Amino acid sequence: MKKTHSTENPKPKLHTTVLIQLRCKKDSENQAMSTNLKYLSLGILVFQTTSLVLTMRYSRTLKEEGPRYLSSTAVVVAELLKITACVLLVYKDNKCNLRALNRILHDEILNKPMETLKLAIPSGIYTLQNNLLYVALSNLDAATYQVTYQLKILTTALFSVSMLSKKLGVYQWLSLVILMTGVAFVQWPSDSQAVTTKELSAGSQFVGLMSVLIACFSSGFAGVYFEKILKETKQSVWIRNIQLGFFGSIFGLMGVYIYDGELISKNGFFQGYNKLTWIVVSLQALGGLVIAAVIKYADNILKGFATSLSIILSTLISYFWLQDFVPTGVFFLGAVLVIAATFLYGYDPKPAGNPVKA
Repeated sequence: MKKTHSTENPKPKLHTTVLIQLRCKKDSENQAMSTNLKYLSLGILVFQTTSLVLTMRYSRTLKEEGPRYLSSTAVVVAELLKITACVLLVYKDNKCNLRALNRILHDEILNKPMETLKLAIPSGIYTLQNNLLYVALSNLDAATYQVTYQLKILTTALFSVSMLSKKLGVYQWLSLVILMTGVAFVQWPSDSQAVTTKELSAGSQFVGLMSVLIACFSSGFAGVYFEKILKETKQSVWIRNIQLGFFGSIFGLMGVYIYDGELISKNGFFQGYNKLTWIVVSLQALGGLVIAAVIKYADNILKGFATSLSIILSTLISYFWLQDFVPTGVFFLGAVLVIAATFLYGYDPKPAGNPVKA
């Protein structure tokens, strides 16, 4: 009898196995890259926020001859710079092709008016938020304002749970509580601050408190709303920033006309601008891009933690550089709590492995 040889070819199975391994390797590399981008964007956000706070404070307190630059115009210029940077990034992503850039801007913005109008909501809320913060700072001392305004982290978490169906673990909820406690300790007024604190009437304190509370809710809602738009649509984060900057410029120009129209008619739009002013404006424009990247690769709650860390860094640099702050033991306790809360939020306990069945 002749032996029959099997005609089964093992190569297809081997080829399939190799493809699966390559796909798993690629998914693992993409996940690692996404994690790296998340923490890189958070690190840049901490640096940008800290630098912006210090340079802005210095530029607003520096004694100069002539009129000082108007903050309302700086906001508009920052929005225009952000739009320009995003257009250049879209241009780069399309291999520096002007026709492709023109087609994308026309198709994604002009031909999709309803998608573009969605960004008017967070832009309008951000404008309202900025006005409310001015009211709050006019009626509350700085320490009370800064501590109360950190409630935006908690409101962001609540809106993330309700609007994005985000699930927070026990460690994350605990980290939010620790964070709030730590920030409160960091911003606790010292004896010297308490002596110089102005006494405010109960009515003024109520107006300031309500303003900052509404600002906290508006900040949390607008941030999560923007995150929802970014993660539910296929449009690039740069296109979304162009749309957001467009409405931000419109609302900003309205604020310029309402609040500083008379001053601009006398001394011009760019009154008081110098090198330091342009550094502040550039850092502010960079902040919009970094925050968009953080929302894209991380989330709004991590953005809140990065902002809290920048508060600590700003205070430390103010002590060593500006020498206008003396940290206390309560400050160091708060700093430790905030840093611990930051690591606790990112802690992901791995479940015990399932026993191997015989």
